[in-house]
Amino acid sequence: MNSTQGNELWIFGYGSLCWYPGFSYVKSTTGYVKGFSRRFWQGNTTHRGTIEKPGRVATLIKDKEQTTVYGRAFQLQDSVALSYLENRECALGGYLSTIATFHSRDGEKQFPVMIYIATNENEQWLGEASLQTIAHQIIESSGPSGHNAEYLLRLAEFMHRYLPEAHDEHLFTLEILVRSHIKERNLCLTTLMGNRDFAIDLDEDAEPAVLPEEGRPRENSFQFSARIPSKSLRCVKM
Repeated sequence: MNSTQGNELWIFGYGSLCWYPGFSYVKSTTGYVKGFSRRFWQGNTTHRGTIEKPGRVATLIKDKEQTTVYGRAFQLQDSVALSYLENRECALGGYLSTIATFHSRDGEKQFPVMIYIATNENEQWLGEASLQTIAHQIIESSGPSGHNAEYLLRLAEFMHRYLPEAHDEHLFTLEILVRSHIKERNLCLTTLMGNRDFAIDLDEDAEPAVLPEEGRPRENSFQFSARIPSKSLRCVKM
């Protein structure tokens, strides 16, 4: 695959890869791809839901309006990372891979990236629904990797924190609706978020930190080690 140096392989993340890649990489950078919209139309029975109650996760839908989807691009370190992603995204997630053009936030860099997208031909596909229906499914679903609400809220938090210029009405409306459900049902946000927090050192010129052995995620999980004081790990009602 051609890239900025002719022999680099870059992956574009627009869902959980933004806040938890789960693989070793050379470097990462934030930016966007054009011609797509991010939608929570892909079902999930392996990570954020079950066969009985599938979760809802993000996919990219081709958009003729040339809209932009912001996310995070990673330069892969080796074939181990690619194998991990093929299992996580394709074998377990039901996604297919394709190529798009990545644009850096400053507009100065453009290069090819591999992206994983879901189509209506995979068995986990749930498809279009009202935002209210999608939010209800998200608040009702959880799986081996955690609650479906965590997936949504951490993605929205990443966008707010690291890509404040990103406008994603679909994502941010779902965030509001899910938070409203949490408040109405008097649910514990800390429990939904897995009693853990995440911190991203988004220094795009630095090597990413390597988790210590005891902090590594379990197989086929997106979990990570908490980096907040234990005293703040308490049930916080919204």
